[in-house]
Amino acid sequence: MSRTRLSLIISTYNRPDALAKTFAGVALQTRLPDEVLIADDGSGQSTRVVVESWAKAQPFPVKHVWQEDNGFRKTVILNKSVAVAAGDYLVFTDGDCVPHARYVEDHLAVAEPGFWVQARRSFVEEGFVPQFEPGRTSVYRWMLTGRITGAAKGIRLPLPIVQRDTAQRGIIGCNLAVWREDLLAINGFDEEYSGWGIGEDSDMGTRLYHLGRLRKFVYAHAIVFHLNPPGSARDHVVDSLARLEETIRSRKVRCVRGLDQYLPYK
Repeated sequence: MSRTRLSLIISTYNRPDALAKTFAGVALQTRLPDEVLIADDGSGQSTRVVVESWAKAQPFPVKHVWQEDNGFRKTVILNKSVAVAAGDYLVFTDGDCVPHARYVEDHLAVAEPGFWVQARRSFVEEGFVPQFEPGRTSVYRWMLTGRITGAAKGIRLPLPIVQRDTAQRGIIGCNLAVWREDLLAINGFDEEYSGWGIGEDSDMGTRLYHLGRLRKFVYAHAIVFHLNPPGSARDHVVDSLARLEETIRSRKVRCVRGLDQYLPYK
C-alpha cells in the first residue's frame, strides 16, 4: 500500500500568539505532516510574520492561503485551502488548538477508507493560555490543578477508543479528518453558512453520512488542547440551524456553493 500523504489544514483569524503555540506543537510531531496549509480568514500582518518565520524552519511545505477580511467566512477559506492541498488525507484543526505530539501519527493510525474521523479536544483555560508551552507544560499536572479542563478528552491511551456511528453529537471542526476524494464528492464546505454561528461543520459531516461514510468517533488518540479565547457572541445561529435541519431532512450530499468553484476543473 502506498504511503498516505497527509495535509494538515489549520484555520486562523488574528490570533498570532495562539497560532505560534499551535505551530510549536506541529513541529514536535512524531510523524510530520506532508504539508501544512494555513487557512487564513483575513488576519493582519502580525499573523503573516508568524507564518513566514515558522515556515522557513520546517522540512515540509507550508502554504499560507489568505483571503480579505470580509466577516467570518471560514467555509470559504477552508474550501480554498482544500483546493490547493496536495494530500489524499486531510486533517483539519484550528490555529488555537495545540496538537499532542502524536497527533498526526494517531490520525493516520485510525484512518480507514469509507470513514471520516472526529477526534476530541480538552481546554486550556483562558487565564493560563499565555503560560502554556507545547512540549514543556506538564499536561497532567495542569489537569489536576484545573488549568486544563475536559481531562477525559485530553488523556492519550496506548489504544484508541473508537465508536462508529452517524450521530450529530460532537461534530467539531477543530479536530476532524476526511479523505480528499470524499470531500470532493460532497463539494466541500457549504458556503451558505456565513457569520460566526453554528452548523457548518455538522452540515459537512451530515453530507458525508449521506454519501455513505460513517464517522469514527475517537477518544484517547489524536488529541488537541484548545487555547480558550475570550468569549464572543455568535450570530446567524437560527438561520444556520434551520439550514442544517434541511440538510438532514433532504439527505443532501452535495452543496451548491462549495469547493468546485476553486478547482482547476469543473
